[in-house]
Amino acid sequence: MSGTLVDLHRLRAELPERSAAYAEADPFPHTVVDGVLTPEAFAAAVAQFPPVGDPFWRGYLHVNETKYSNTSPDTWGATLSAVAKELCGPEFVAYLEQLTGIDGLIPDWSMDGGGLHQTLRGGHLNIHADFSTHHVHETWARRVNILLYLNEEWPAEWGGQLELWDRDMTACAAKVTPAGNRMLVFTTSLDSFHGHPDPLTCPEGQARRSLALYYFTQEAEPVRRSTNYRARPGDGAKRVAIWADRNALDLYDRLKRRFGISDTAVQSLLARASRLRRRG
Repeated sequence: MSGTLVDLHRLRAELPERSAAYAEADPFPHTVVDGVLTPEAFAAAVAQFPPVGDPFWRGYLHVNETKYSNTSPDTWGATLSAVAKELCGPEFVAYLEQLTGIDGLIPDWSMDGGGLHQTLRGGHLNIHADFSTHHVHETWARRVNILLYLNEEWPAEWGGQLELWDRDMTACAAKVTPAGNRMLVFTTSLDSFHGHPDPLTCPEGQARRSLALYYFTQEAEPVRRSTNYRARPGDGAKRVAIWADRNALDLYDRLKRRFGISDTAVQSLLARASRLRRRG
């Protein structure tokens, strides 16, 4: 029996055509699906999305990104948590395996790097390819991302379109507007470059909102790599800052894996440093 929040019946009906297009998509395998949740579920999820000032938001505030995350479903509303459970459930995972052609997908309820995300006015996320292995289950290779957008409205003039770049970082091949109840699914690889690097222009108090979930496969010797941020051809002087921040984050990633450093503590330090920069 299919879930009551995700419209799996329709998603399955579209699989033959969509899976073929997924494999051929440029610049890497992906698809954009609208109307993923039932209208009632989407309305409830939007209503329950934590407000901008909620105390459970934790900041990723550095050169390459300025966004906030909440990876604790027990702090979410009942519908939001139930949506995440359905998207991690066996029926939806089976759908993803058929869509992507990747067998043995493992959902990650610990939400390593995922969960609820919000980006405020002026925020950005530089072009990057994601970290390649789970930080706790080190034999889990990251294979599929889903981003479910939970914006009640998102006019084009606010920016925030997710850019999908080719593997050589020479051109943006596609853009995805974060429209409400839209889901982007893509195969995670060492060169699946994506991001929204230009500062958002949404009004104060508004946020670009999404639920991010990642799926893994068990591998004997997965290739470990931290998030690989890249400059665009026109980024000019910013290229040095992007490179330096990427290398600092790679060092942190290695220390985190070796010593079990808490993201919460580091995010608190980053938030403090961000506030000091704004005052300076």
